[in-house]
Amino acid sequence: MTTGSKTTKPITIGVLGGSGLYEIDGLADVRSAEASTPYGRPSGPLVSGWVGETRLLFIPRHGPGHRFSPSEINYRANVFALKAAGATRVLSVSAVGSLKDGLSPGDYVLVDQFIDRTFRRASTFFGDGVVGHVAFAEPTCPVLGAVVATAALEAGIADTTLDARNHHKSAEPVKRLHRGGTYVCMEGPQFSSKAESLLHRGWGADVIGMTAATEAKLCREAELCFASLALVTDYDAWHEEEAAVTAAAVIEVLRANVAGAKAIIRDLPNHVGEMAECGCATAAAHAILTAPEAISPEARQRLKALYGREF
Repeated sequence: MTTGSKTTKPITIGVLGGSGLYEIDGLADVRSAEASTPYGRPSGPLVSGWVGETRLLFIPRHGPGHRFSPSEINYRANVFALKAAGATRVLSVSAVGSLKDGLSPGDYVLVDQFIDRTFRRASTFFGDGVVGHVAFAEPTCPVLGAVVATAALEAGIADTTLDARNHHKSAEPVKRLHRGGTYVCMEGPQFSSKAESLLHRGWGADVIGMTAATEAKLCREAELCFASLALVTDYDAWHEEEAAVTAAAVIEVLRANVAGAKAIIRDLPNHVGEMAECGCATAAAHAILTAPEAISPEARQRLKALYGREF
């Protein structure tokens, strides 16, 4: 992209799609390429396309044909591939169950906190001879989150935060966005037992899913702005007046939710250039504690794409 005599690098947004979101419509110059990383292959081909002067990269986390369970997804390869291809911002879209009465199937939640209960997956780029720690108190980028909220408004999804502020009195809209919420990330692939569902409600959590916390941790380590858009499909297993979640019920609600998610993604490029500065791009500065001379050549090569300034 050229502005006068100055050439600027186009903004690249990565999208991790979940159940029901396997492609993005309306992109120009769409290309698909296989990618390889030091952590293995991503879930599927890296699809790239353009909306105006903004580049979008897309990976379906469960793979073409929905072949990988939440425990089988190669999260590190997915995030690494987006970073290596030039992404600086990542939007994760995933289906979740509601843990609160005020979050109904069909709603959208812009998650900003996580409780990670996974135990069978790699959720760090460190290890194998390199020790590193990054701050994770605020797991998502509030600046990118605000842009996603703006895109949701443009897509016709009502912002419940704004509704409350304006004392909105009319009937609740069909499509609602809730800004902020705590996401319990369970291992799966089974849905919750009723006892687990009630436990998570007792913790004050808002939604439950199986993927986003792992992606949030890896994106923080990879110094990527990260936002998580959760699509509410059911009431998990706690609700006395609603049937317990089933895969069939999830898919039925997802059809409508995914259409809204695609509209948000297509509108993101119209607002992402307005993002203020944030600290995500230096989130791993000084994170590596291992002495430089103790880091193997293989580890240096593996981490160079993530932390070039350190090596």
